[in-house]
Amino acid sequence: MTDFPPVVLFILGALLVPVFRGPARNWFVILIPAAAFLLIANLQAGASWQVSFLGYELTFLRVDKLSKVFGYIFTLNAFAAFIYAFYLRDATQHVAALFYIGSALGVVFAGDLISLYLFWEIMAVASTMLILARKSQKSLGAGFRYVLVHLVGGLCLLAGILFFISQTGTTAFEAMTERNLGTWLILIGFLVNAAAPPLHAWLADAYPEATVTGGVILSAYTTKTAVYTLIRGYPGWEILIVIGCLMTLYGIVYALLENDMRRILAYSIINQVGFMVTGVGIGTAMALNGAAAHAFCHIIYKSLLWMSAGAVLYMTGKSRCTDLGGLYKTMPWTLIFGTIGALAISSFPGTSGFTSKTLIIEQSVAQHLVWVWLVLEIASAGVFLHAGIKFPYFVFFAKDNGLRPGETNRTMLAAMGFMAFLCIFLGVYPQPLYDVLPFGEVHYQAYTLSHVVSQLQLLMLSALVFFLFLPLLKRTETISLDTDWFYRKGGRAAYRVVDALFNNLNRACDRMLAQGLTGAVNRFAANAPARASSWLLTPIYRLQGRNGDAVDNFRRRIQHAFDAGLAPLGISAAVSGLFVVLLFLLR
Repeated sequence: MTDFPPVVLFILGALLVPVFRGPARNWFVILIPAAAFLLIANLQAGASWQVSFLGYELTFLRVDKLSKVFGYIFTLNAFAAFIYAFYLRDATQHVAALFYIGSALGVVFAGDLISLYLFWEIMAVASTMLILARKSQKSLGAGFRYVLVHLVGGLCLLAGILFFISQTGTTAFEAMTERNLGTWLILIGFLVNAAAPPLHAWLADAYPEATVTGGVILSAYTTKTAVYTLIRGYPGWEILIVIGCLMTLYGIVYALLENDMRRILAYSIINQVGFMVTGVGIGTAMALNGAAAHAFCHIIYKSLLWMSAGAVLYMTGKSRCTDLGGLYKTMPWTLIFGTIGALAISSFPGTSGFTSKTLIIEQSVAQHLVWVWLVLEIASAGVFLHAGIKFPYFVFFAKDNGLRPGETNRTMLAAMGFMAFLCIFLGVYPQPLYDVLPFGEVHYQAYTLSHVVSQLQLLMLSALVFFLFLPLLKRTETISLDTDWFYRKGGRAAYRVVDALFNNLNRACDRMLAQGLTGAVNRFAANAPARASSWLLTPIYRLQGRNGDAVDNFRRRIQHAFDAGLAPLGISAAVSGLFVVLLFLLR
C-alpha cells in the first residue's frame, strides 16, 4: 500500500474500538499506530486521493519528506502512548485519542487548505474529549474554555483560507510568498495552536486537567501540527523569530512560578515550541531541518516527562509539588525515566535534545543573529532550571510528605523505558533522524569539543543558580495569573452585562405589555359592553323623570346583569356591535 492515507487507519480503528472488550481492545489500539508507521514508511512521494469540490482540487494525501518525518513521530508516539494506556478500560478515551491522532496525520498529509481545515477542526473536537474525559469540575471548565479558544483560532484560519482562495484562485498549501490579509489570518490560526503568546493560555489551562493518558497524548500533537504547518507555509517569515524568542522566555518564567507539576510541563511546551518557531523564522534549510528535528525529539522527551508525571498522578492522586516529594524511595524507575526526559529537554550531551536544538542555535550564529543566539542560550539555561532540575527535584526529592505509593504498573514503565531509550539513542547516534529530515542532507556534528564544553558549562551554571536560589524557588500554595485571566473575568463580566441588559429589558416589556397594556385592554374589553349600555340607556332613563339614586341603581343593575351574564342577548350583541363599529371608525 503505497498511496493509502494513514488517517483512514485511525478513523476506522476508532469506529471499531467499541467492538472489542478487555485487553483485546488495548492490543487493538496499539496495533493501529504500528501498522500506520509501516504504512508511512512505504508511502511513495507524490499526491493522490484527489477529489473535486466546488471547482477546486482537494488532495487528501500529499507525501514528501516533510510530511513523512512528522508522520513517523506521530505514529511512534501513539504506539508508546497506547502501551502506556494499556491499563485503561475507558473506550471513550481510546476513540477520542484515535480520532485526534488520525486528524493530526490528516493535517500533515493534506495537500490543500480545505482538507487541512477539515482535519484541523476534527483535531480540536477530539482533543476536547480527552480533557472532558476526566469528568471533574475543573476539566469541564478547562474544556469549555479550550474549545472556545480553538473556535476563535479555527474561524481565523477559515477566514484566512477564504481570503487566500479568493485572491489566488488556488487551495494548494505551499509556502506563502505573499503577505496579505488571507495569509496573515491563516498565520494567526496556526499560531493559536502553536500556543504563541498572548494566544497561549489555553495550553496550561487545559492540558493539566486532562486524564492521565490524555495529557500524554495531548502534549504531542496540537502544537507540533502547528509547527508542521509553519514549516510548510511560513519559512523565513521574520516575525516568527520574534514570536519564537518570546515563547522561549515566556514559558520559562511561568514554569518557574508554577506549583503544579503538569502545569510546569505545559509551560515547558511553550518554551520548546518557541525554539522551533524561531527556526522556522530563520528560514534556512538547516534551520528548518532543526525545527523538524527538534519537533521530532521534543515529542519523545516531552511525552516521557508527561508519562512520568502521569504515573505519579496515577499512583498518588496528587499533582502539586507542595503535596509531593520523597517519591524516589518507592518509585525509582519512574524517577530514572523521568530524569532521562529532564536531561533530554535540557539538551544534555548524550540525549536527543542536544542533537536537535543545537541545529537551530547554530543557525542563529551562522545568520549573524546575535540577539537571537543570546535569547536561545538564556532560554536553554532556563529549561534546565524548570524542567531539568525543578520538576524531578520537587516531585521525587525535596520535602518528604510521607507518600509511599509504590511503583507504577509495568505497561507504564515499558512505555517510559521505550521513550527513554529513544532519547538516548538519538542523542548518541542522531544520524537516522538526520537522514529523514526534509531539507537536504544534514552535515552537522554536534559532538565537537566546543559544543560539548559550552553546553556543559551552561548547564552547570544553571544548576548552580538553582541551588543557590533554592529558597526563592520553593513553591507555595499559590496560583499564577496568565492571559486567560482576561477572558475568564471578561467572559463573566460580559455574561453579567448581557444578562442584566436583556433580562431587564424582558422584565420592562413584561410590565409594560403583558401586565400593563394587555391588562388594560383586558379590563376595557370586560367592562366596555356594560359601560356602553349604561351611557346609552341612562339618558333615556332620565327622560322618564328619574334622577339621583334611581339613576345610580339603574347603572348598578346594568353592570350586575352583564357581570352575571343576565343581560338580554340582543342588547349585548347590539352594544358589542356598536363598540366594534366605533373602534373601526376611530382606528
